[in-house]
Amino acid sequence: MANIINLNQFRKAKARTDKAKTAENNRVIFGQPKTEKNQNQRERRAHDRDLDGKKITDTTED
Repeated sequence: MANIINLNQFRKAKARTDKAKTAENNRVIFGQPKTEKNQNQRERRAHDRDLDGKKITDTTED
């Protein structure tokens, strides 16, 4: 015989886990000091510039 599941409890448990995941993401995003955010942004821009400089473009015309 199948187990009986209370759907209200299931929904509430799912909402709690979703809320916890959102809170974790927000702590990562908004929990950084301003200097750390700026440093990460500078590193990301430098990395993007480095990758753009290494792109291989096809200059041959058909």
